[in-house]
Amino acid sequence: MKVLVLPGDGIGQEVTEAAVAVLKEVAPGIEVDYGLIGGSAFDETGMPLPDETVDKVKTCGAVLMGAVGGSKWDTLEHKLRPEAGLLGIRQVMGVYANLRPARVFKPLLASSTLKKEVIDGVDMLIVRELIGGIYFGEPRGIDRLDDGSYRGYNTLVYTSAEIERIARKAFTIALGRRKSLTSVDKANVLESSRLWRKVVDEVSKDFPGVNLEHMYVDNCAMQIIREPTQFDVIVTQNLFGDILSDEASMITGSLGMLPSASMGETKALYEPVHGSAPDIAGKDIANPIGAILSAAMMLRYSFDMVEASQRIEKAVDNVLAKGIRTRDISYSAQEVVGTKRMTEYIIQEIREGN
Repeated sequence: MKVLVLPGDGIGQEVTEAAVAVLKEVAPGIEVDYGLIGGSAFDETGMPLPDETVDKVKTCGAVLMGAVGGSKWDTLEHKLRPEAGLLGIRQVMGVYANLRPARVFKPLLASSTLKKEVIDGVDMLIVRELIGGIYFGEPRGIDRLDDGSYRGYNTLVYTSAEIERIARKAFTIALGRRKSLTSVDKANVLESSRLWRKVVDEVSKDFPGVNLEHMYVDNCAMQIIREPTQFDVIVTQNLFGDILSDEASMITGSLGMLPSASMGETKALYEPVHGSAPDIAGKDIANPIGAILSAAMMLRYSFDMVEASQRIEKAVDNVLAKGIRTRDISYSAQEVVGTKRMTEYIIQEIREGN
């Protein structure tokens, strides 16, 4: 088992260091290699995704990334900016399914803008189709019309094969959770959504143990706020998933807590949801939990090490229950700690739980 770690930029360096330390505690047999991506890669090689990193991706089982970007590189042309490295590695890895969990930790109930009784028990996972739909459909563009005005257009297109692939991934994941899947579309208006619903219904026949529900996207957006505990796994197209996953993330109260995964047929990329936060980089105040939980997701989904993943998750729960917080979630803390000390506390909990 080999993991390629790409720290990236800003606080990515610190949070991936924390995640690797926790990884080595629960899975000492995992081999770790390192590579460059983003602005740090550009500074050293002149490219945001060097060929050496691409070669390393091909020999690893999974990739753990920190974050990319920063104002330092904002004036570069698009193909040289740090974000181009992220898009590039997604293409190299062939990832098509983005997994965004939204779980509310009991000790942090008060950090959400929603009422405690509404969010207590929230544990949902949004599976977003990542490389199709309106973000990639053709034709697209902005045309100047004969009267001097302009017309902008994009194309929302999905094939049955693309829908089946993401649906099977979501059903398989739901089988390992609470066996409930909500497929989100806009089938009352969009032909692409009618095909989406038809294909998902067909795939469901192969997963009789999973309860399938269809829901329009506007209703889903409302239900995530009204009654978020009703959801287990949500599967949806690219645009809808982009919006709904950000909405769901705010239920938890802090982006620093949230992990994510982007999965392909054979490889997957894991990273915290938060950005590179260059303003706090190197100050030992970044919240490492999102990166640490991304490592836990990696153990679960890429290496089938469910017990090791659960040990990390339980350790995080226990540390938070003791009132230990990083600055971003310190509203009710008994002890406010930095990145390194939070990591040490989590490792200590893992050891005590053995």
